[in-house]
Amino acid sequence: MSFRTLIVDDEPLARQRLRRLLDEHKEFECVAEAGDGQAAIDWLAQFSADLVLLDIQMPGVDGLATAARLQSMEKAPVVVFCTAYDDHALAAFDVNAADYLLKPIRKDDLSRALARARTRLEQVAPASRQSARTHISARTTQGLVLTPVSDILYFSADQKYVSLHHDGGELLIDESLKQLEEEFDQQFLRIHRSTLVAVARIRALETTDLGVVLHLTGLDKPLPVSRRHVAGVKRFLKGV
Repeated sequence: MSFRTLIVDDEPLARQRLRRLLDEHKEFECVAEAGDGQAAIDWLAQFSADLVLLDIQMPGVDGLATAARLQSMEKAPVVVFCTAYDDHALAAFDVNAADYLLKPIRKDDLSRALARARTRLEQVAPASRQSARTHISARTTQGLVLTPVSDILYFSADQKYVSLHHDGGELLIDESLKQLEEEFDQQFLRIHRSTLVAVARIRALETTDLGVVLHLTGLDKPLPVSRRHVAGVKRFLKGV
């Protein structure tokens, strides 16, 4: 299987280097190049691409605006950002980017990004790619960390902070529970005003002396279910 790839960058040398690195991955074929966002949009209006390797800071229509436009297409391509700046990472994942690479692009980083792009292309239907993300991003002292949604146990809110709890630990994220609930309404269930749990991880509902709690697979300690949400959780479980 070959994936049609469009490279978009206003610097010819950057496009040349990226194309040379891409040539080492025979399953990805560079079918065209564009020097700015509008040129990429115009090309995609006539031709198709599975993957777009996209710079952010370009004259005219920048990379973020281009990616947002691409997401509205009937068959939206997967986007991987390739940029010299790290201050747009969170905004990049708001437009459902598969990855965010910093220039100069390293072989290993590109290989990782292409693997993620391939997973989306092979397993995720186009309609799904335009809605819920497959990964959640978090800024840490080690840089940007991507957590697969399938690894997440639950989200919790504490005042203005929201935490992502996954199989390997906990991360602070720059998102609201409401946004997460709307985006992942089929994958996460609200059990408390400050808690969303992964539907796939629900193991059992239990009534204790301290109230109703929910047990999740992969989590030792049960989570409290608020009185307001008990009825909704029970209805959901009966429908599963």
